[in-house]
Amino acid sequence: MARNTLMDPPIEELLDKVDSKFTLVALGALRARQINAYYNSLGEGLGRIAPPQVTSVSGKPLSIAFEEIAANKVAYERADEEAEDNGEERAMAESMEASIAGGAFGEDPAVVDEGPTAG
Repeated sequence: MARNTLMDPPIEELLDKVDSKFTLVALGALRARQINAYYNSLGEGLGRIAPPQVTSVSGKPLSIAFEEIAANKVAYERADEEAEDNGEERAMAESMEASIAGGAFGEDPAVVDEGPTAG
């Protein structure tokens, strides 16, 4: 018997796909940002970001991301402990931050609105 919940897919189903609730939050948020960037870049022909991998009745990026996780369309990989000890994870995190700041999600870092300038 199907249980009526406010969220579809249910949290229990999503937690079975990942190792912790923190991973679920991080994975869902990252994928939702990618989906949002995809929708924002439509028509520009960039093609850098994968479109949604499931057909969804929801138009919200986070709902689509959770549906992708439930359908096993999104995966993650844990860094091994040796990489953590060698500082490689820190370097990887810094490069990830740089790629996000550098426009990997559709933003153009060269365009900065500094407001009116005194002149």
